[in-house]
Amino acid sequence: MKLPGKITVVIFSTVLTLSLVIGALLGQERSSQEPYRPLAVLSEVLSRIESDYVEDPDLTRVTEGALHGLLESLDPYSSYLTPEEYREYQSREQGEASIGVVLSKRFGFVSIVAVLPNSPVQKAGLRPGDMIESVNQQSTREMSLAEVNSILGGPEGSPVEIAVVRERAADPKLFQLERTVTVLPDVVGRIVSPGIGYLRMEAFPEGASGQIITLIQELRESGAEKFVLDLRDNASGEIEEAIAMANLFLKRGLISYLSGQQYPRRSFLADPNKAFSEEPLVVLVNQFSGGGAEVLAAAIMDNRRGDVVGEKTYGIGAIQKLIPMDDGSALILSIAKYFTPAGKEIQGNGITPNVLVDEEREFVSLSGEGEEPAEGEEPPAPQQPREDAPFKRGIELLNAIESQPEAA
Repeated sequence: MKLPGKITVVIFSTVLTLSLVIGALLGQERSSQEPYRPLAVLSEVLSRIESDYVEDPDLTRVTEGALHGLLESLDPYSSYLTPEEYREYQSREQGEASIGVVLSKRFGFVSIVAVLPNSPVQKAGLRPGDMIESVNQQSTREMSLAEVNSILGGPEGSPVEIAVVRERAADPKLFQLERTVTVLPDVVGRIVSPGIGYLRMEAFPEGASGQIITLIQELRESGAEKFVLDLRDNASGEIEEAIAMANLFLKRGLISYLSGQQYPRRSFLADPNKAFSEEPLVVLVNQFSGGGAEVLAAAIMDNRRGDVVGEKTYGIGAIQKLIPMDDGSALILSIAKYFTPAGKEIQGNGITPNVLVDEEREFVSLSGEGEEPAEGEEPPAPQQPREDAPFKRGIELLNAIESQPEAA
């Protein structure tokens, strides 16, 4: 093995060993079954790459790849940023333009969890469940989620190219989008059935809890005695707003709590002085409800305040910390996770409704109107009105409850 290669192997193995030893001294739990054996294997793998690979390897790139994989194996939101990636990450300005999506990464693929209304992505016809195969011709499989989000951000009006894959399509389709500053949508409401008010939230913008107070009062004046809170496809905004909103429907009880290995438990308890609505309530969720929507739904369900109807949710519920490293790189680590009142971890698990109802989603081709479907891609099915089964079931549940409006 060449000397530079030996030095790289030794340094990489030493850093990992020291990290584990320090973690053990700080009280991390360790398995009694040879906890350090993987380090020896890693060192041997690097040594074999240097000595036996078909050509002289770029061990810097190999090491960076190993670090990317190491962080992504923890969860989709933990990332390693090389010095160059970190500089780009730092250069992003708060509130800059993007394409209006919430992303996650599973099994190496970047997928769309939520699409913001009036965003470039929505106008292009993209939707939750679509996978972004590349950004500006760079494969997302080789990028951390933080890096993908960083590249998608940029000056307002600037172009970005993404390649998107949808189920049943053989090949990705290219989209040229212009970045815009997308404002999170407000809460909307209306009467949908005699005595039943409908509240729709596609995100949790700042001030959402105040908006919903106003809407509930207006719907009460229009005859609402029961409410449907629709959180489907809602995975963006601030979890703090979701906690505040949960309190509007809860006089007492645990809303959620945060906990981590080095993060003291932080509980969010309902304040009876902030409760606003005691009317019967049904919450609608689906597989693309995430983050604040999951915290709110779990609080309502676990406190037996109302029924949660729909599909198992996505599973987004962690907070991250940026940790700069001495060489100019950085780590983004999940340091705490949100838990339901019943003590279930939301991150990676989601929330299972107490009333399970599948949501029918019609297949729509990625081909634009008037375009021929790509080779291997099925033509779009005729657009027929579909029954909203979760909504219908929610109305049935509310109609079965005797009205007891007792506004707080």
